[in-house]
Amino acid sequence: MSFRWLRPYAPGRGRRLIMVWELAALAIFGWTTVELFELGGLPVVALGLGLAALWVLGCWRIARMGVYVSEYGMRVRGLLRSRTMAWREVEHIRLHQAAHRLGRLEIPSGMTVLIERTDGADVPTSLWAQGVDFHNQPGAFREVYHYLRERHAAALRPAPA
Repeated sequence: MSFRWLRPYAPGRGRRLIMVWELAALAIFGWTTVELFELGGLPVVALGLGLAALWVLGCWRIARMGVYVSEYGMRVRGLLRSRTMAWREVEHIRLHQAAHRLGRLEIPSGMTVLIERTDGADVPTSLWAQGVDFHNQPGAFREVYHYLRERHAAALRPAPA
């Protein structure tokens, strides 16, 4: 059985900025590695190809990150892993006030979308009101949140006889 996975929002332009930032960081890393270890010839080529491959893979994952929906359920694609859940496995989709802790200091980070599973586990998403996809677009963030909740409710509604 095949499902068509749809991301219900357009990726933000900030993703391209992240990709360029990562390219610059890997270029600086490669240059300092060559200088520090006084590399030349084949090791430089191997390092360059390895870093280029890492960058391409990272860009591919960054471009695909997000929350997707289908008739089956939800798929949360992160940078390192993806999680797929059937609609019946999703208990609730809610907003979460995220915060980062540094010792006793708590720094509020803004609203994110959190998926609560029926088994009690929480699944964080990359949907963040201040993130690269919704920066300066609070209306778009709310629309996506409400869309996900509506899709979840519709999927759990009994089919008409």
